Amino acid sequence: MIALRPGDLVVLKSGGPVMTVDAVNTDIFDDDKVTGILCAWFVGTKLERARFDPGALIAAPSPEASSEQSQTSPTETSGAYKAILDEMVAAMNDPAEAPGEASKTPGARPKQTSGSKRAAEDRAEASGTH
Repeated sequence: MIALRPGDLVVLKSGGPVMTVDAVNTDIFDDDKVTGILCAWFVGTKLERARFDPGALIAAPSPEASSEQSQTSPTETSGAYKAILDEMVAAMNDPAEAPGEASKTPGARPKQTSGSKRAAEDRAEASGTH
């Protein structure tokens, strides 16, 4: 466990926002025994505060380290995957349907038959009986 002090930046081991250590709570009989860490962070403009077990927190990565990592190893998207993503983006950017068109029912689709039923129909067609 790392020694935390007020003002340190931390995150939950499971992930989440970067939080600032507000206070380190210790046992009333033993100042070396940490019983909880009070953290503060913002959600939009609202200040949130919560107490966490010290084992649930880790030091937040420094902004310099994360920017260096993103510059040295950019994520590249492979060709086929990129093409699929481009199609999805294009579909999301298509103009919305007119209000009258949205209520129309789609055209009738051909009925799908199961494999065994289709095989029986094919045999019947081949033998000339239907």
